[in-house]
Amino acid sequence: TEEGLQEPCKDKILDLTLISLSMTAFSALFSVDSAGACFSSCSPKVCIVGSGPAGFYTAQHLIKAQQHVHVDIYERLPVPFGLVRFGVAPDHPEVKNVINTFTQTAKHSRCSFYGNVNVGKDVSVQELQRAYHAVVLSYGAEGNRTMGVPGEGLAGVYSAKDFVGWYNGLPSCRQLSPDLSCETAVILGQGNVALDVARVLLSPVDMLKETDITQPALEALAHSQVRRVLIVGRRGPVQVAFTIKELREMVNLPGTRPDMVEADFDGVTEALKDLPRPRKRLTELMLKTALQTPGETEQERRDQASRTWGLRFFRSPVEVLADPERHRTAGIRLAVTRLEGSGEAARAVLTGDVEDVTCGLVISSIGYKSLPIDQSVPFDSKSAIVPNTMGRIKQAPGLYCSGWLKTGPTGVIATTMNNSFDTARSLLDDMESGVLDLSAAKSGSQVITALLEQRGVKPVSFSDWEKIDRVEMSRGEASGKPREKLLTVEEMLHVART
Repeated sequence: TEEGLQEPCKDKILDLTLISLSMTAFSALFSVDSAGACFSSCSPKVCIVGSGPAGFYTAQHLIKAQQHVHVDIYERLPVPFGLVRFGVAPDHPEVKNVINTFTQTAKHSRCSFYGNVNVGKDVSVQELQRAYHAVVLSYGAEGNRTMGVPGEGLAGVYSAKDFVGWYNGLPSCRQLSPDLSCETAVILGQGNVALDVARVLLSPVDMLKETDITQPALEALAHSQVRRVLIVGRRGPVQVAFTIKELREMVNLPGTRPDMVEADFDGVTEALKDLPRPRKRLTELMLKTALQTPGETEQERRDQASRTWGLRFFRSPVEVLADPERHRTAGIRLAVTRLEGSGEAARAVLTGDVEDVTCGLVISSIGYKSLPIDQSVPFDSKSAIVPNTMGRIKQAPGLYCSGWLKTGPTGVIATTMNNSFDTARSLLDDMESGVLDLSAAKSGSQVITALLEQRGVKPVSFSDWEKIDRVEMSRGEASGKPREKLLTVEEMLHVART
């Protein structure tokens, strides 16, 4: 078998195979990769749109698995890393360590970064397809899922995506300036993002001062009057989407105590035995927090707490209630639900009862959604993804997708890594099988940068980003933080070009 051959024998067999080819075919071939596939005299050129985890993990796998491929990454903002920079909570610096791996990929000799390029506006997907052998769309989910209830547009209602973007320095969210003068905030949704937002709202400012949270957010939170946060879900304790790490952080958050409704946990103890281990451990921690009498030390801690947080189950938003002048949020009306079915498949159905909660801040954390980028790219507006099979975009040869655009906004960074590797494998398989035509020379970034120059667009290179990085780190060091982010595109570009 081939696996049993020594390397010299393999080479001789390969030589004979090449000799048997016609001279015309032979002249079109220049090398053989480690998998034995022959590629054209021009190295394969792949373009990736989006420099978040999906984009970088796709690039990483392509570069490692194929020794001739060149990858160009295009990013709308002047700075890379997507949700690692703008989505990960500021008090989770360990999650941001993946930036080190992404930096290695970006600085690889066969990878180039082009920031400040808005694909779909500055350059079309079709133009990229003409310049590259393959195009991978990995631009994520920048849209918001709306609640679709009356009062959603009132002052005091925000999407979690925008709220997170505000405290993490996303330029488009800089002007958000949320009003934190109320006592109670209601967060709709029970995923990790909902708990991140709750934790940031309730964390002691001295804790946040040591993170890379933006200075305007830090100042706003220092003056915040929010003392109570309710995290609301339409289903029950067994169906929450957050993980045990995030729940444990809430349970142990200094200066806070939990506020649960015991009746919400009826029957949950009996359901424990049928749960898979991770879900079982998570549910046990919820039960302990909600029902168990705390020990002396914990009771003392809770007695001294000035802020509270609570999970509220079997509730679904019906209407955001306005103040008498109808200018801003005064409360939220919740429909009471019950479950049909059990476990992950359980559905929430309305009971006909409603409940009003007084609050001045409503944050909707019911999910991000992808948006279409270009009319030439198929898009399923109902599920808000690009229709695909293993990352191959349907009815669009040479076009691929990875990350949340491929699957919808689910999972953590490790989930995105695996789905991005899968897309990269699909693309490599198509190279090896001939589905992707590699015989034609493609000019890649050469023609795209020329087009951008004609259109007055000046891309930001990775070394330009490193200038921004150094300035942010230096500003952070001066105030005892890991970094102080630049908050506008204009400021980023000024530093990059200085």
